[in-house]
Order: sequence, then structure tokens, then C-alpha cells
Amino acid sequence: MKSATVAARSAAAKNKPAGGTERPLNKASFRSRFIKDWDLYLLLLPGLIWFILFAYVPMGGLAIAFQDYNPWKGMSGSEWVGLQNFIEFISDDVFLRTIKNTLMLSLFNILFCFPAPIILAILLTEMKNKTLSKITQTVTFVPYFISLVVVCGMVISFLSPSTGLVNVILRNLGFEEHYFMVDPDAFRPIYTLMMMWRETGFNAIVYIAALMGIDRQLYEAAKVDGASKWQQIRYVTIPGLMPTIVIMFILHIGKLVKVSYEAVLLLYQPATYQTADVIGTYVYRTGLLQQDFGLATAAGLFESLIALILVVISNRISKKVSDSALW
Repeated sequence: MKSATVAARSAAAKNKPAGGTERPLNKASFRSRFIKDWDLYLLLLPGLIWFILFAYVPMGGLAIAFQDYNPWKGMSGSEWVGLQNFIEFISDDVFLRTIKNTLMLSLFNILFCFPAPIILAILLTEMKNKTLSKITQTVTFVPYFISLVVVCGMVISFLSPSTGLVNVILRNLGFEEHYFMVDPDAFRPIYTLMMMWRETGFNAIVYIAALMGIDRQLYEAAKVDGASKWQQIRYVTIPGLMPTIVIMFILHIGKLVKVSYEAVLLLYQPATYQTADVIGTYVYRTGLLQQDFGLATAAGLFESLIALILVVISNRISKKVSDSALW
């Protein structure tokens, strides 16, 4: 045993220079590891190819944001205008409206949709009846796999002023019918509730997995100390979930300016532009409907840069106040 320990230490010492720091891996060691674990690298290949083709190659198209792009001339023949597209986007009358609506929808998402899967995961793991727990998890999990187009169609049908279920109930209770889909004040609650119903069950999977990793002996020790169920959740469950919560919160901060514009596009109408028009829908209208590709690309790039800055800032703050961070 002693000789094996000495051999291990001497082998480790060979990989360290005189200063005591480890040497970087050389090409030979990488080649040997690649040959040894070639099957794992092969499994990584499809995902890598997907990212290269659909995430990195299209980045070349960002040059359109600095051009007066003409589809017939292409990127090489279109005139370069510098930051003119960005200036036009920022000086547009709808700029402040889209920024405000995007941030408001994201704020509603953080306040209501972000804690919902955490609460659901805790409730599911604390249920004594495991059959009921599995049924509840399945029921809340299934809506995520329903097409967003179908979900938005269901919402519009339920809120129809004449035959919608909600207005039928209101009419039977003696209240007046209300056309919710053209009410600017009703758009944000409708959007938030729809996204919460659709995504809570799916997002809870991450927290359920984190709960499964908490040492059960901590709960047993808490019971021995006389902790109630609420105290166990407060002093054992929530601290155990905190690293996962922090990581997910950082990712949500990165999406602060990236709401699900597809859902907004399917739900909003000109009457609700005041509270529903976001950056993503502005990009859609400008690029595909008005054929101003340079301005649309500039608006999309502006959105992505703000998201990147928010992720970096939130990650640094997380590093200072806790031990959890993305990098």
C-alpha cells in the first residue's frame, strides 16, 4: 500500500513543473484520451454539429445589421451603413414601448412563473401518496408538449366573448361579457398564466432532480431535533435547492429581454400593441412584413447583446453573494 502511494505521488510529480503548478495537457495525452474514449466523443458529435450549423454559422449573418441589406444583391453587394440601423431602431417611436413591454412580461415571468416549479417540486416530493404524486407530475408535465400554436388557440377559444368558457361562466353568474383579447390591461396576466400552465411542470423536473440529491440523513437529523415539516423545508430543502435556484435564476435574467415572442405574436392584436408589443414581435414585423432586414437584424442583435450583459452581471453578483455561478 505504501509503495503504491509513493508511486502515485511520483507520477503526479512528473506532471508538475518546478513552480508546483500542473503542466497543461499535451497533444499526446489528448490523443490517448481521445482513442480511449472515442465512443463518448462520437456521442458528442451530433450535438456539436448541430451547434456549429445552427448557432455559429448563422452568426455571419449579423453583418446585415450594419448594411442596407438588399436580398437581390446579397451581403457582398449591399451597402454598408455602419450603426445607422441601430440609431434608427433606438430613435423609433416604438422603441421605448417594446423595451417596457419586454421587461414587464419578463418581470411577471420572474415573479410568478419562476417560483412556481420550485413550489411544485417541493409539493410533489413531500406528498406521502406516491401514486397521487406521479399522477400530478404527469398532468402538469404534459402541457409542455402541446404545440404553442394549439395552446394559444385554446386560450383564444376559452376567452371568446360569445362562446368562450370564461364568458359563459361570467354570463351565468350575472356579469357582463368581456372581450379579454382586445383589452390591453388583460394581456399580461393572460400571457403569464398561459406560460405558467404550460411550462411549470416541465421546469419542475430540474428541481425534483436536485431534491433527489439532498442527503436524507439531514431530514432524519432534523426530525430527531423536533423540526416540523415546514422547518425541514425551510432549513434543509430550500438550502439544498439554493445552488440550482441560483443557476436557474441567472439563466432567467439572461432571458429578461427575450420573452416568448411566438406566443405574443399568436395572442396580440393591434388593439393590444400598447402592452403586448415586444422586441421579438418588432423584429418579426420589421423583417418579414416590412422587408427591412437590416433594421430587424440590428434590433435582434441589440436584444442579444443586452441579454449577454445581463447574464455576465448577474453571474458576477452571484459569485460575490454565494458560491454558485455559471462560470
